[in-house]
Amino acid sequence: MSGWAICSAFIESQSIRVLTRLLLICGLFLLGFFYHSLTGFSVCVSVSDLQASQSFEHYSISDKAMDYRILQMDEDQDRMYVGCKDHVLSVDINNITHGTLKVSWPASTSKIEECQMAGKDPTHGCGNFIRVVQPYNRTHLFMCGSGAYSPVCVYVNRGRRPEVGTRDALTESGKGRCSFNPQVNTVSVMLNQELFSGMYIDFMGTDAAIFRSLTRRNAVRTDQHNSKWLSEPIFIDAHLIPDGTDPNDAKLYFFFRERLTDNNGNTKNIHTMVARVCPSDIGGQRSLVNKWTTFLKARMVCSVLEEDGTETHFDELENVFLLETDQPKSLLVFGVFTSTSSVFKGSAVCVYNMADILTVFNGPFAHRDGPNFQWVAFQGRIPYPRPGTCPGGAFTPDIQTTKEFPDDVVTFVRNHPVMFNPIYPVGRRPLVVRTNADYKYTSVAVDQVMASDGNYQVLFLGTDRGTIQKVIVLPTNHSLHEDLILEELEVFKNQAPVTNLRISPKKQQLYVSSEFGVSQVSLHRCHAYGSACADCCLARDPYCAWDGLSCSRFYPTSKRRSRRQDIMHGNPLTQCRGFNLKAYRNAVEMTQYGVKNNTTFLECMPKSPQASIRWLIQRDNDRRKEVSLTFGEVKGHHRGPYGRAKDTPSDQGLYYCLTTENGFKRTVAKIRLSVLSEAMVSVLTDKQQSPWAWATAAAAAAPRTSQGGSGQTEAPAGSQEEPQPAQSPPRGLTPGGSWRRHTLTCEAFL
Repeated sequence: MSGWAICSAFIESQSIRVLTRLLLICGLFLLGFFYHSLTGFSVCVSVSDLQASQSFEHYSISDKAMDYRILQMDEDQDRMYVGCKDHVLSVDINNITHGTLKVSWPASTSKIEECQMAGKDPTHGCGNFIRVVQPYNRTHLFMCGSGAYSPVCVYVNRGRRPEVGTRDALTESGKGRCSFNPQVNTVSVMLNQELFSGMYIDFMGTDAAIFRSLTRRNAVRTDQHNSKWLSEPIFIDAHLIPDGTDPNDAKLYFFFRERLTDNNGNTKNIHTMVARVCPSDIGGQRSLVNKWTTFLKARMVCSVLEEDGTETHFDELENVFLLETDQPKSLLVFGVFTSTSSVFKGSAVCVYNMADILTVFNGPFAHRDGPNFQWVAFQGRIPYPRPGTCPGGAFTPDIQTTKEFPDDVVTFVRNHPVMFNPIYPVGRRPLVVRTNADYKYTSVAVDQVMASDGNYQVLFLGTDRGTIQKVIVLPTNHSLHEDLILEELEVFKNQAPVTNLRISPKKQQLYVSSEFGVSQVSLHRCHAYGSACADCCLARDPYCAWDGLSCSRFYPTSKRRSRRQDIMHGNPLTQCRGFNLKAYRNAVEMTQYGVKNNTTFLECMPKSPQASIRWLIQRDNDRRKEVSLTFGEVKGHHRGPYGRAKDTPSDQGLYYCLTTENGFKRTVAKIRLSVLSEAMVSVLTDKQQSPWAWATAAAAAAPRTSQGGSGQTEAPAGSQEEPQPAQSPPRGLTPGGSWRRHTLTCEAFL
């Protein structure tokens, strides 16, 4: 029987005269069954709280892990296509739980048997994991799956209406379009009904390639088994990015990380790279036949420069997001990087300006005379047209195809595909850094938000804990940046790493995937910042502003003069004049119980993680004095919002939790700590005592609750039955009176 059921049985069997006392005992009793969950700051929102706020939706096929990795947006039709294990989903981006269409596409029984006989993982390998979902035309999608280590592709009819189906569809081989191993990333882009993929082309997973297929022209790939081109790459993403005004100069950029040997040919270091090719490339005439003749790559650096001049590198790229602007050269590339070395672990977000990327690709080429030589800048003659230039573009109007390139251009590309200079992030430092945290970032999506005092970039960062951090980066002195976590959202009931993010500024929605499903959450939840002007201002959320009555969505075009917002400074003292700041400085007094010679946690829940916390204690009628409490850490959070007090008679009193942020002070919590003796706890947990004795003993020992505590409670009708036999003492309470690390917040149950 559950703790609540036992308490309910007690309550229903008692008279009105002792009902209030029984509620107090039931509160203590329940705490033995349920360890009090310290969820941290109010800015960390659980799944249940998100569901209650009606700003959250979740969809999954089943409770099993189905690897929902591919999210393909189609905002023109208000649909998003989701690829997972054995299924393709078409969901409504307005509400992913409404009108969801599902197509089952499992691997054939024979292929599954062959996969298992080859020793592959039956659960995570021998299924049809959808890894390519691309729009082929207005009526069809082109999709590929791993097919139980036998890649297969199909054209799917999506129709003009929100329909999806594979009726009468013919499958074809997915080799060269999708990796055999579903645990190895496949990235793809569809251009003019031609598929460009970054994947492993063989069963053993040794032949990596950037490949063009679905073409009336010849298929083209990277130079095979040439470590100068690709060296054990892990593909992350691919995008078509313009280069100037001529569309023929646009290039496909592939972001990946790879293992490169050092100068001695021994240690393999992981580096993040970006490679590019011209979509119109059809290979060379005599050399590099059916291979890229415009392939170039450069290293992307994300590092922190120490005071002694050394650099701490985040080398492993995890995810990429492109933030488009009015000018192509002003496009921003956001990358999530991690470091998993044995001496340093952390994650960071670096942002790169497209103009800087183009500068590196237009700079010197790397060269070395042999595997044991250092890389140097190439000093010889660079052939014309410059290697990497697209045919038919602004610089090569007279060259129509890559087969017309001179032989020396093609030979140069084969031997010198690497640029000498690395690509550094804006400011040569990460935008966000997290070290020594119990999580790492896995993905990123960015929204450009206009506020009353300027434009701000809001980052939505997925973690390997299955949460989303909403972060804003503010400029400070000396070109440095300060990042603020506005809130953290728990978007999955089953804790699993976030695998993908898609953002819709048009719908103001964020879509998150993990192996357990897809979640949808609003970009803003202004009501969660409280009902005070100060809370709304201190939140520093560019989506929100105080409108005179509540914290609500901010619209730049609004002409209402009462809108109060200060993202840069978050100063409520100047923004909230006339909105009665004193009305929000008083906190309701709560009563909390501890056991002598044990430890009690005193919770303090500030509205912002940027607030500093201090505790005061008032004993009897004495003046308030500052007290030093040991602060603990909450599992899953980098700061602990609770104090830890020793339970001795001298520790009894009224505790005040004061927070300070940007000069604004307030009392967040008032907790009256009452310490119970071991003898009293022994009486409360004695198996021989009836519920009536429990109530009598507690009523005699418990102090009267203050005005801020619980009020009187009426008994429900029909509660005059005989008392039931006493139950066993709750876990955590022993006959000797030892209470094991429980937070005694009785008011939560009164």
